[in-house]
Amino acid sequence: MGSGRNSHRTLKIKFTVLVVAVVLFFTVLKPKDPKIIAQPISLEKLKLQVLPVFGLNLTLGILVTVDNRNYGSFKHDASTAHVSYRGNVVAETPIEADTIPARRKQNISTSVEITADKLLTNLDFWVDFAIGILNFTSGTTLHGKASLFKLFKTKVSSYTTCHISILIQTKRVDSVCKSRVKLYTFVYWTPV
Repeated sequence: MGSGRNSHRTLKIKFTVLVVAVVLFFTVLKPKDPKIIAQPISLEKLKLQVLPVFGLNLTLGILVTVDNRNYGSFKHDASTAHVSYRGNVVAETPIEADTIPARRKQNISTSVEITADKLLTNLDFWVDFAIGILNFTSGTTLHGKASLFKLFKTKVSSYTTCHISILIQTKRVDSVCKSRVKLYTFVYWTPV
């Protein structure tokens, strides 16, 4: 009779340890949204020619830092960064798919080139040029997944928008960037 009582007690202890392990797993190791930090936009090149033919060529540097706070990797899909001038897309650049290791920060950087021919079709360009300030908006969307043990997956969508002002005379750029993250947590089993 004593062995039945011990096996019942052992079963209770194992069950308690299992419950504690599951609670710790879901509180400490649960998938978290990665932090997406949009860095200030940089002006890599500004080439202006007024005579004999008007020419403008500028290159903007876009840098986004992804802080993967998960205990598993974060994999994002390929995407495209867009730059708009007064509502019209004037430049696009690809962002390659990549995997960010667990508990690491990684910079995603790209450059986008804007030429005069894309801007001259907008009648407001000459007014902005005369004032000396060109205002742009950039937008980037990243879709990806954070996974832990191939069992717990968090689907992440990140939206980054930057309002960019280029001061032509001083060749200075001011930018205000905002990021927001949507995440969808789900659990599924992927057989190996």
